[in-house]
Amino acid sequence: MQKTNSLAKLFPVMLCFFAMGFVDLVGIASNYVKADLNLTDSQANIFPSLVFFWFLIFSVPTGMLMNRIGRKKTVLLSLVITFASLLLPVFGDGYVLMLLSFSLLGIGNALMQTSLNPLLSNIVSGERLASSLTFGQFVKAIASFLAPYIAMWGATQAIPSLGIGWRVLFPVYMVIAVIAILWLSGTSIREEKEEGRPSTFGECLALLGKPFIFLCFLGIMCHVGIDVGTNTTAPKILDGASGHDAGRCRLCHQPLLHFPHGGLLSRRLHSSEDGSPNLLRHQRVMYVGCDGRVVRFP
Repeated sequence: MQKTNSLAKLFPVMLCFFAMGFVDLVGIASNYVKADLNLTDSQANIFPSLVFFWFLIFSVPTGMLMNRIGRKKTVLLSLVITFASLLLPVFGDGYVLMLLSFSLLGIGNALMQTSLNPLLSNIVSGERLASSLTFGQFVKAIASFLAPYIAMWGATQAIPSLGIGWRVLFPVYMVIAVIAILWLSGTSIREEKEEGRPSTFGECLALLGKPFIFLCFLGIMCHVGIDVGTNTTAPKILDGASGHDAGRCRLCHQPLLHFPHGGLLSRRLHSSEDGSPNLLRHQRVMYVGCDGRVVRFP
């Protein structure tokens, strides 16, 4: 009975992980917007830069907000913002409108990435937490993987009479976001009360003074930079080399870009001699560090 109850709570959270992957649509979308609006490379590259810029601004404040309103409400807020970001392109594809849409997408995803893993830890604990986090990233990768296929379907075959073309991607993901909001809202998740006082913004930034935290910060920065850079520029390079449009080229590299992460994470999570998830402890340090509380190291 307890296992069934845990699974009932786990499914809506996993759907939120799927919604977390919506942020990767910025790569395929920016190439289509560039073609539709005749933008230069510099103008088009503002879209992915703008999306991930908000992670820098909102990550630590989101941890503080999470301490005030709770993890579940923070995830729900992120889903509402994500829904709004997906709704705007349905009404047009002007440059300013798309900038606003991608900004909201980045803000929503920043809130979600900061709060969703801690929310999962309220449902799953112990040895199962490591595999659940890995599976969550796998589910997230599915959304990233499907985005170019949905956009290509919309651009070439799907309901052309509606005139939205590749932008069919947005209402499809918007419906999923609504389902995630309703499902998670109706799911009761007991959150443990945090011990100790919330840390200040300055105390969170002071964590970068610890060599381990600073190196993790640099590692994540490099990883995301390579991920986003590849996601944005690889189709353009393949486009020039193969003669295909950027959307079709993205179909080639997208599976390679996203799906290897889960297996690598799974192997590293169980790499310690006693079977304890070393990388998970390090990962939780990063989340706790952005969680509005002071991290104590042994």
